[in-house]
Amino acid sequence: MSSFSPDELTARRLAGQAPGPSMPPAPGTGDGSLVDDPAVRAPLVLNNRSFHDITEIVCGYAENKPPRWWLPAFLFASSLAGFGGLMILYLVITGIGTWGLNNQVDWAWDITNFVFWIGIGHAGTLISAILCLFKQKWRTAVNRAAEAMTIFAVICAATFPGIHIGRQWMAWFLAPLPNANGIWPNFKSPLLWDVFAISTYGTVSFLFWYMGMIPDFATLRDRADRRLRQLGDSAARIAPFVPIRTDKARAVIYGLLAVGWRFSSRHWHRYEAAYLVLAGISTPLVLSVHSIVSMDFATSILPGWHTTIFPPYFVAGAIFGGFAMVLLLLIPCRVLYAHMKDLITLRHLENMAKILLVTGMMVGFAYSMEFFIAWFGGNAFEVDVFLNRAFGPYWWAYWTMISCNVISPQVFWIKAMRRSPLVIFIVSFFITIGMWFERFVIIVSSLHRAFLPGEWHMFHPTFVDIMIFVGSCGIFLTLFLLFLRFLPVFPIAEIKAVLPQASPHADDHKKGAH
Repeated sequence: MSSFSPDELTARRLAGQAPGPSMPPAPGTGDGSLVDDPAVRAPLVLNNRSFHDITEIVCGYAENKPPRWWLPAFLFASSLAGFGGLMILYLVITGIGTWGLNNQVDWAWDITNFVFWIGIGHAGTLISAILCLFKQKWRTAVNRAAEAMTIFAVICAATFPGIHIGRQWMAWFLAPLPNANGIWPNFKSPLLWDVFAISTYGTVSFLFWYMGMIPDFATLRDRADRRLRQLGDSAARIAPFVPIRTDKARAVIYGLLAVGWRFSSRHWHRYEAAYLVLAGISTPLVLSVHSIVSMDFATSILPGWHTTIFPPYFVAGAIFGGFAMVLLLLIPCRVLYAHMKDLITLRHLENMAKILLVTGMMVGFAYSMEFFIAWFGGNAFEVDVFLNRAFGPYWWAYWTMISCNVISPQVFWIKAMRRSPLVIFIVSFFITIGMWFERFVIIVSSLHRAFLPGEWHMFHPTFVDIMIFVGSCGIFLTLFLLFLRFLPVFPIAEIKAVLPQASPHADDHKKGAH
């Protein structure tokens, strides 16, 4: 029996306040966020957290000691990154003959990894920019981590074109810079468009990510400064030296990153205007970047590549794989970090599972349309390429792709499956594997058989191929772990704005309770 009166209990449910110790979740609502009644606003933050609670939780992730698992995970990820760096150094010294490339398959493992990482980087901008423009409040719990993931994925992706060119010290020729030789890139080539698209996307995504963190940097700066002022000179002689030095470093570093933010109304006004402008700029980038990457293939005359479905097909696949990676990272974080389940609820996971289901069906439709277009076009070579993908020597890669990308998301038609973090995590893992195999199938299976049987060659990756990709995964995980340790993982002000007590229509009792 609740201690609240029925009228107040109903009012709190309608306001979206999460159940607390005195207000248990309603049956069938999971953690209290899975409310199916359209008359009840599902809570976006659980356990009736106050404004102060949100500040303490989010700042605590950057200020408190990391969990015990963090250092071993960081050492493991950084070791992978370092070994991948050694493999890149070996590649530069020895040459790209250390890869499994041959005369026929001259785009292989490296370009597969490049397209894979570019696709991973799409979910961050989608969650932040497009859902921001559509006023979707549930984005606030996942957008910061997704934006960080975008930046780190673009860094990993940019590695591969730079080492693919053979003479890595000439990589600056990729940009149309004035030079004494009078050599200019081919402006008609989509390979040059890649340079512009990815550099623009990376720059705008970084600005969008950084701008969103400025108020949080100011909060961390002020908290460190307040602790130093409270300590005082007399207590400083007694207190341990390391915490004082740490807070001084925090005050300086976060102060520089906050660029003079003082929480004034003028700062908030300009911040919100600039954030909205960057969201508007970022939205077409989601569509343009992977469309341009797809044109690397679609503008060729190679059977299996030159098809007009590639731009929307690649964009849908990038959003599909990017959301899977977001879930793959955040679901373990919910378990490993204290109070994170209050901020990333089952409602957030269910919404993203629904997006995986929709984009998975879009990708499956694109797979089937490729066969239809080849048949309808009446091109025997085109038909042979797609039949070779499904039933040729790389059949195992093709059916791995179909199983992971098309079949596995179908479990989300079942409500219980799309509300289970374990099921969502497993499906996201399969999707991430399937999206890598999709790029491998598109690139390698279209190249390894030319028009003449004498030009048929099989591609087999070498140890250097594999370890450079593993190293890029290590770089990605290392950067993400550093983000979890030192930067604000959630936007504090945005999460406070979705709390029930942030509403100007909240009654006095609710305001007093928080």
